[in-house]
Amino acid sequence: MSRVVIIMGSRSDLKWSERIEEVLLNLGVDVVKRIASAHKTPERCLEIIRRYEEEGVVFITVAGRSNALGGFVDAQTTCPVITCPPYSDRFAGMDIYSSLRMPSGVAPLVVLEPEGAAIAAAKIMGIRDASVKEAVSRYQGEAQAKIEKDDLEVCGGECQGS
Repeated sequence: MSRVVIIMGSRSDLKWSERIEEVLLNLGVDVVKRIASAHKTPERCLEIIRRYEEEGVVFITVAGRSNALGGFVDAQTTCPVITCPPYSDRFAGMDIYSSLRMPSGVAPLVVLEPEGAAIAAAKIMGIRDASVKEAVSRYQGEAQAKIEKDDLEVCGGECQGS
């Protein structure tokens, strides 16, 4: 079974995480949501990582403000880690740098949109799970079909055959 573990820094990250979860569930990927802070509860965070990493999960971290969570999780596991920090108007969005600047040897993927984080996780899972790979392919096909349909509606017949 393909499973993604979303670790949130606090309960305030729940709505952002639910947006990721919705896409993953639609792709047939099981989701576990947990809360642990790299700053406030690092031992708890380690326990969560250890509990799930044997399964070969993908971790997605969701933490606003100073996002140490993504780097912390990535440095503690060999499983893929995607960090998807919620956008904040505070500091004109500059808090994103805490997700981008990582120490050497620490390399979580940074994906800013919840849908994108879910798709990236599903693609990773799809490497070994054919049903998830097929679900991602269908998802992409639906997105492509919508663009083509919208193009036909907007071009008013001028684009037939192109």
